[in-house]
Amino acid sequence: MKKTKKQSSGSIRPFPSGAEWKKDFKKNYFAYLLILPVLIWYLLFCYAPMWGILIAFKDYKPLLGFSGSKWVGMKYFTEFLTGPYFFRTVKNTFMLNLWGIGFGFTAPILLALLLNEVKNMKFKRLVQTITYMPHFISLIVICGLIHIFTQSGGILTQLVNVITGTEHASLLGYTHMFRPLYTFSGIWQNIGWDSIIYLSAMSSIDPGLYEAADIDGAGRFRKMWHITLPQISPTIIILFIFAVGGLMASGHEKIILLYNPLTYETADVIASYIYRRGLQEASYSFATAVGLISSVVNFLLLWTTNKISRKYSEISIF
Repeated sequence: MKKTKKQSSGSIRPFPSGAEWKKDFKKNYFAYLLILPVLIWYLLFCYAPMWGILIAFKDYKPLLGFSGSKWVGMKYFTEFLTGPYFFRTVKNTFMLNLWGIGFGFTAPILLALLLNEVKNMKFKRLVQTITYMPHFISLIVICGLIHIFTQSGGILTQLVNVITGTEHASLLGYTHMFRPLYTFSGIWQNIGWDSIIYLSAMSSIDPGLYEAADIDGAGRFRKMWHITLPQISPTIIILFIFAVGGLMASGHEKIILLYNPLTYETADVIASYIYRRGLQEASYSFATAVGLISSVVNFLLLWTTNKISRKYSEISIF
């Protein structure tokens, strides 16, 4: 498909005409047919449901439907922003994702860098297989294992008791333990799988760069710092932009399976709060309003991070 571009004279080429689109479609019709199922999926499951955002501005009653429910404007937005759980849920969501970026985002990069330096291919494949395996375990099973390992007498509880010299009951009953357990269990589950994209980026690095570094007497660490990291930095930046764009969203399934009223102080995030208010208490309008606020904030974070990245590194997603 022809793209809009600057001509040699510096003027902007006009958007392709209908005849050009028709010609291009006849030439590449098979590619358009391949794209069609994806477009239909997005239209049906991503864009069509967006009209449901109207629930946030109404006192929605299922029996009355959308048209019959009373319009209340910004009532539920104000209720959340001025409510007693606003600060707690926003803080917990931000902190959990900050832990995720600080530890979970960097761990796959470090693993990929280390694996890239391994010359023994059998050992490298063994490490990759072992680190990939947790990714394919069901989240329900993962959370069940966490409950077993952190219960009173569990292996993690005993380890913490030895390190701290104190006795603990179930670790999931302590507010200060939830974030480390949530974050590092996520790293264990996804570090191998997430490292694949970095290893793929490293495979495209010109070997001549390393050979030149060897001639100059550079060691492994200097080659890693001055060659490998700069070469994969576009990949890292793109993934970092996406990570910041999800800063106000959390994997509520795992949180709901792990938290309890004793740990609400540090574990209750926006997504779990929406779950309780929307499904358990049937406050659909309130839950939709909170979800909309979270989505808008995430978009603003994504847009801001992308703009900063484009300004200082010329790398962006749009």
